[in-house]
Amino acid sequence: MPNSRMNPKVDEFLSKAKKWKEEYEQLRKIVLDCELTEDFKWMHPCYTFENKNIVLIHGFKEYCALLFHKGALLKDAHGLLIQQTENVQAARQIRFTNVQEIAELEDTLKDYINEAIEVEKAGLKVNLKKSTEFAIPEEFQSKLDKIPTLKTAFEALTPGRQRAYLLYFSQAKQSKTRESRVEKYMQKIIDGKGLND
Repeated sequence: MPNSRMNPKVDEFLSKAKKWKEEYEQLRKIVLDCELTEDFKWMHPCYTFENKNIVLIHGFKEYCALLFHKGALLKDAHGLLIQQTENVQAARQIRFTNVQEIAELEDTLKDYINEAIEVEKAGLKVNLKKSTEFAIPEEFQSKLDKIPTLKTAFEALTPGRQRAYLLYFSQAKQSKTRESRVEKYMQKIIDGKGLND
């Protein structure tokens, strides 16, 4: 593994990892073998091709994973790709719970990574649902109808920020919960901020 392609921020990340350390190191070796550039984004090792995100290494309580940014476009010949939640449109994960699994899948993982690189080289894009295709909860719609500044501010948000709000408001099962979420975030929307800003 040529040291010139290794990012010191990833070295630091690995040195501090309490869980999945061996798995991360094994995944890193596999990804670097595929000639990708190592970066550190969203507090995780991220691997790019010509400055385009290809794959990210991350860990959770129950598993660690390779996250393919445009995983929805991969053929998934081995049925390994997992959509994290129904609202994730483009990314897909391959999950692991131990180093042995990773070692056994090394050649297959390289195939997936190389396919992801080819998807990027071809300039393929995931057709994302537009914000207008998401349902607007009636509790939010009534506020948009009553408060023109809120409506204007919401429409000025990026599509991703709009989706995040619509999904968050919609996830509440009870109307009063949706109402309180809308109330809580109205000022943030007016201020032009996203849900997590």
